[in-house]
Amino acid sequence: MEIKEILSKVDHTLLAQGATWEEIKAICDDGMRYETASVCIPPSYVRQAKEYVGDSLKICTVIGFPNGYNTTAVKCFETAEAVREGADEIDMVINIGWLKDKQYDSILKEINCVKKTCDGKLLKVIIETCLLTEEEKIRMCEIVSKSDADFIKTSTGFSTGGATREDIALFAQHVTNGKKIKAAGGIASLTDALDMLDLGASRLGTSRIVKIVKAKEGGEENGSQDASY
Repeated sequence: MEIKEILSKVDHTLLAQGATWEEIKAICDDGMRYETASVCIPPSYVRQAKEYVGDSLKICTVIGFPNGYNTTAVKCFETAEAVREGADEIDMVINIGWLKDKQYDSILKEINCVKKTCDGKLLKVIIETCLLTEEEKIRMCEIVSKSDADFIKTSTGFSTGGATREDIALFAQHVTNGKKIKAAGGIASLTDALDMLDLGASRLGTSRIVKIVKAKEGGEENGSQDASY
């Protein structure tokens, strides 16, 4: 797979707590230069970033991030605000406690509520695989497959682990109804990226792939923090 094709599947990510506008602006510049799928940034920068990039780049942001235990009403409010400010894609975190409690209908209802609030924008559902049993991961594949969401996503990048090859393979076995897969967290090399894509991911949440490509070109890194992405 060509580097350009890999980059076209990357949500170029900066979600560190201390991220500044100069750092956000720098990853937007990189996203436009390397034609990434989107930049994934904190909600507070969505309006500024959208004004900066216009139609040249998709803006993705996060909802209920990173813990997922906000109420459904709060997640829907966050989503509506993000869409009003220009977000093209929404990545939401599920209520992991509800999953542990087997409140599957509540999770499905919340996902569909957020998707409705997306007003036609893409919705990716973060399930935080590192905190789940295999049975819970499979259950979430089933719930997302039944939902109105567009993607299932492995991780926030802020918990105890990120995407694994095993989890992407598991998703590929159990996700149905045309739902897609996003691998995020810990994708540190082109080999990692290619493996995730070969196993069934359609998107990659990472900042490191762009940095690797820039280094190969002899370009200077922009110094952006990337948390654990």
